[in-house]
Amino acid sequence: MRLYEIMCGMARRGWLGWMPSGLFLRLQYFLKLGRVLHLKRPQLYNEKLQWIKLHDHKPEYITYVDKLAVRDYVRAQIGEQHLIPLIASYDSVDEIDWDALPDRFVIKCTHGSSSNIIVTDKSKLNIERAQAKLRAWMKRNWYPQGREWPYLHVKPRIIVEQFIGAEDGTVPFDYKFMCFEGEPTYVIVDADRYTKHTRNFYDPNWVKQDMFNRHPNIPYDVPRPPKLDEMLQIAKALCQGIHHIRIDLYLVGDTIYFGEMTFFHGGGVEVFRPRSFEQHMGDLIQLPTDKGTL
Repeated sequence: MRLYEIMCGMARRGWLGWMPSGLFLRLQYFLKLGRVLHLKRPQLYNEKLQWIKLHDHKPEYITYVDKLAVRDYVRAQIGEQHLIPLIASYDSVDEIDWDALPDRFVIKCTHGSSSNIIVTDKSKLNIERAQAKLRAWMKRNWYPQGREWPYLHVKPRIIVEQFIGAEDGTVPFDYKFMCFEGEPTYVIVDADRYTKHTRNFYDPNWVKQDMFNRHPNIPYDVPRPPKLDEMLQIAKALCQGIHHIRIDLYLVGDTIYFGEMTFFHGGGVEVFRPRSFEQHMGDLIQLPTDKGTL
């Protein structure tokens, strides 16, 4: 794992740009998972995500991972009512009018992951520290670390969205719909993401799956969302024409909010236990290699 972290750090700094993507992904995969990456005839879920990184480059994917541009796609497919209200957008940190922002909001960069700041009380916000984080994120391109092709071309911007959590500052369950070949097939439920992150997997009938992925299981059975059927319909509307995509949604009161679209869950290098579940999810992705056409 230590060598994997070193490699990721070198990649973030741009020191491995000379390395062909196929070689880069094979090395990264081996350092993280301890096994050989098969790209000619990928079988496992993680293997197929790596194949998609190299070969499935539809231009619309750039829009889907852009947290500002994707709003137009979501609006057209499922309606404005499912978008978290947008407070402001900026092209640079210097444009942000901090005084004009409300007491509670979420500020994030549009071109990567894990680049957001949740503000539940602006009076306690260290603005200089927030600006420093945002400036560092705005200089970064997320492509080099995992060779996730869509991020190579996303324009760095900053958006501010309404905070949709509870009054005490807690965030709602994050429902991540794992969609395969146009069908939402599993739902990951993430709880307490910014404190003690836990996770369960459910099928569309809300049957809990006996498996582990990165975070400990939630120590209780999450109630079936009252609007699960509508959430499944929304995920299906957004995932058409894509081999595999993760559609993140939130349910706040009676409102279903869109979160984001993610092509490479865990970068395609996360551990799944049991391994049979990783094989099963791999079987759900139908690539040209499965038919021997490549």
